[in-house]
Amino acid sequence: MARSWVNSAERIGADLHLELSGSGGRRAALIDALRAAVRDGRLAPGTRLPPYRSLAADLGVARNTVADAYAELVAEGWLTARQGSGTRVAERARPLRSEQRARPPRHAGNGPVTAPPRARAPRHDLRQGTPDASAFPRAAWLASYRRAVQQAPNEVFGPGDPAGRIELREALTEYLARVRGVRTAPDRIVICSGFAHGLRLLFGQGGGGVLRGPLAVEAYGLGFHRALLGAAGVRTVPLPIDEHGACVEGLGRERAVLLTPAHQFPTGGPLHAERRAAVIDWARARGGVVLEDDYDGEFRYDRKPVGALQGLDPERVILLGSVSKSLSPALRLGWMVLPERYVDSVLAAKGEREAWASVLDQLSLADFVSSGSYDRHVRRMRQRYRSRRDRLVAALAAHAPHIEVTGVAAGLHAVLRLPPGTERSALKAAAWQGVALDGLAGFRHPETDMPARDGLVVGYATPSEHAYGAALEALCGVLPPGEATEAPTGG
Repeated sequence: MARSWVNSAERIGADLHLELSGSGGRRAALIDALRAAVRDGRLAPGTRLPPYRSLAADLGVARNTVADAYAELVAEGWLTARQGSGTRVAERARPLRSEQRARPPRHAGNGPVTAPPRARAPRHDLRQGTPDASAFPRAAWLASYRRAVQQAPNEVFGPGDPAGRIELREALTEYLARVRGVRTAPDRIVICSGFAHGLRLLFGQGGGGVLRGPLAVEAYGLGFHRALLGAAGVRTVPLPIDEHGACVEGLGRERAVLLTPAHQFPTGGPLHAERRAAVIDWARARGGVVLEDDYDGEFRYDRKPVGALQGLDPERVILLGSVSKSLSPALRLGWMVLPERYVDSVLAAKGEREAWASVLDQLSLADFVSSGSYDRHVRRMRQRYRSRRDRLVAALAAHAPHIEVTGVAAGLHAVLRLPPGTERSALKAAAWQGVALDGLAGFRHPETDMPARDGLVVGYATPSEHAYGAALEALCGVLPPGEATEAPTGG
C-alpha cells in the first residue's frame, strides 16, 4: 500500500511529495523515497529535512524508523548531520541525466569502438602518497637546472653511468649523513627512478634478481609493492604491527625483511629502539638483509628526528629513498644505499645504459641539494604540512570528536580510526560526495592474522593550499556519526 506525504513549507522550505511503497518495510520504503527525491532534484543540496518526530507523525510511522532511515542515508553520503544544525541533503555534484548515463559507446566511422572518456578527477583529493603539487619550487629548481646544464661537461650528453652521476651521489652522501644519519660513500649509492624501481632491481622477475624470497613485510603496507613482488615470484610473509611498529620478533627463516622504520606506513609511529636493534641482530645471525623504505623521514613535527636504521649496520641494511614526497613523484629520482656486496649485482641488473633517471635531472638535483635549496624547501614544506596536520586535527575535534586520529607526529598522512563496520560506508559516502580517500583495509596483507581495523588514511599534503579548507569540510561530512550525533536533531 502506497502512502503519500506532503511536507509543509515551514518544515523544510518547499513542498515535497513522498511515496512509501514496496514490500520491504517502512524503513526501506522511506530510504528509497528519500533517495529518489534527492536523485531527481526535488530535494536540493543543502535542504534541511524535518525533525524525526515531525516526519514520523506525517507519515504515520515510528520515530525510530525515521531515525534509522536518516542514519543509513548519512552513512551512504546522501545526507549530512551536524549537532544543532539538523539533517540536510549533502552538498554534492549533481548526478548525470539518464540520457547521459545510457549513452552508447562512440564509434569512429566503421572502425572499432573508441574508449569512453576518463572519469573526472575527485573534487577533493585526500589520498595519501603525493605532496602538494602546487608547492613545487619552480624558480629554485629552474635556477639549479640552468646552473647544472651550463656547468655540465660534454660527457653528460653521452651514454650515462648505470650507477648515476657522481655529482648526485656525492651530494646525497653528504646530505643523507647529515640529515638521516646514513653511513655510506658515493660508490655505495645507485640512482634509480624511485622505490618501485629499486624493488625491481633487487628482486628482478621470476626469482632471478639480486635478492630472493621469502620476504617478511609489515602486515599493513602498500598493496602495489606486494603485487610487484608477487609478479617477481617473491612470497611475502606478513609481520604483525602494533604501536611500536613491526613485531620483528616474529622473523624466522626469511632471507630479508622490508620495513618502514621512521614512520610505519600507513599506521604511523617509528620502530621502537629495541626492535631496531633486534632486527639488526636477526640480519647478522641469519645472514639476511633489511630493506629500509625511508619514504618520508624528513617530515616530523612533534618528535625528535629518528635516524635511518641503516646507520646501525651499513652492511646489513639497504636504504631506499626518493624525492617523491619531498619534491614531486614526476621527477622519477630515487636512490639505493647498498652494502658493498650488492653494488656490482645491482649495477648488472640495471644494465650498461642509464635508461631510467634523466642525467640532466640528476645534475639538477645535485645542485639543488648542494646549494641548500633542498634543505630550505623541506623546512618550508615541513611547516606547511604541520599547519595542515593541525587544521585536520582541529576540524575533527570540532566536528567529529568521536574519531581518533593517529600517526600524526610525522609524515604526510593521518589515520582516522572508525567504529567497527563503518569503513566501507564511509568510503561510499566519500565517493558520492567527490572526496577521494583510502580505506585502511586496502593496505592490509591478505594473509595476516591481525584483526582487521576500520579506518581512513587521509593524505593532508595532496590538496593545494586554497582547496584544503573545503577538503576538510567535505571530509567531516562523510564520517560516521558518533553517539552524540547518531540521532541528529532537526530544527
